[in-house]
Amino acid sequence: MPERMLPSFDGTKLYVRRTIPDMPKAIVVLVHGLCEHHGRYDHLVDAFNIVGIGVYRFDHRGHGRSEGERTHLEHWDDPINDTDVVLDLAKEQNPDLPVFLLGHSMGGYAVVGHGLRHPDKIDGAVLSAPLLFDHAKLIADVPQGGDPHSTLDNELGEGLCSVKEVRDAYAADEDIATTYTLGLCYALNEGVSRITQSLADYSEPILFLHGEKDAIVSLKDSQDTFEQISSEDRQLKIYGNLLHEIFNEYANDEIIQDACRWILNRAV
Repeated sequence: MPERMLPSFDGTKLYVRRTIPDMPKAIVVLVHGLCEHHGRYDHLVDAFNIVGIGVYRFDHRGHGRSEGERTHLEHWDDPINDTDVVLDLAKEQNPDLPVFLLGHSMGGYAVVGHGLRHPDKIDGAVLSAPLLFDHAKLIADVPQGGDPHSTLDNELGEGLCSVKEVRDAYAADEDIATTYTLGLCYALNEGVSRITQSLADYSEPILFLHGEKDAIVSLKDSQDTFEQISSEDRQLKIYGNLLHEIFNEYANDEIIQDACRWILNRAV
């Protein structure tokens, strides 16, 4: 399981981990959400590897083992540019394989922003509860004009998942950020505005996965994005009664298989 610190576009070093099975059929670059880290996706990586999908995953700047001010963003497109650097590494090391992006929540924001900035660079994208319109006001209702380096408490835990063991593990995980900065919210708010104004230009094959009862990122974020993009190959799957972290819910086996099947069908 090779791992490395990868210099990003501005020199910030990102922690990257690569897990590739024998005879891989496709590669996925996994982009995690706000306040979390790459290690929360071990079970997803294992499931992907079993069916022949290799995974590159990294910690966002300011998250996990990556460098940068903790859970802070200076610019709205930093997550997009960081994703592109890791994607370039994955493509360079796997020149003969189809490569996909998978983004959860804030990671979904980065994936869609990447597709707008770098069209035709991937073979498809999978989005899990992507933060795009912010209909649930996760980042919109923050104090304006404040010190961008001041922090807000991370209160995501209880709404993440209906599985108590997952919530307890989240609360006990020392690599989960307990705060995030106003600057991160300001940057993402700017990015949400820019990205949603350009959705008609998004044309990559794409699969949306969203829990019906998600109160952190509204299902309407996926629905509105699905309606506004121009991708001919697009699909939206809604999972009844599930919350935000659908890959961690009780029905996660079905959801993971849906993602695997979609990727492998486009990896031929």
